[in-house]
Amino acid sequence: MQPSEVKALLENRLDGCEFHIQGEGCNFQVVAVGEVFEGLSPVKRQQMIYGALTDEIASGALHAVSIKTYTPQQWQAATDNQGA
Repeated sequence: MQPSEVKALLENRLDGCEFHIQGEGCNFQVVAVGEVFEGLSPVKRQQMIYGALTDEIASGALHAVSIKTYTPQQWQAATDNQGA
C-alpha cells in the first residue's frame, strides 16, 4: 500500500480528522488530528484508528502501524515546540 491509500481509507472511515501518513509497503506511521479525540484516553484514541483499519490489518495489507493522535490544540502545541 501507499501512504495516500492509507490516508484515503482513514478519511473515508473517520470523519473530522486530519491525517499525516508516512511509510511504505505494509509498515506505516499514522498521525491523526481531530476534535474527536478530545476527552478520550490514549488507548481509546488508538482503538479508533485500528478499528478503521481492521480489514487491512486482518488481510495483511497493513502489518505494522504506529499511531499518534492529537486534538487540534495538542497538535498546535506539538508543532510549535518542534520549531523552537
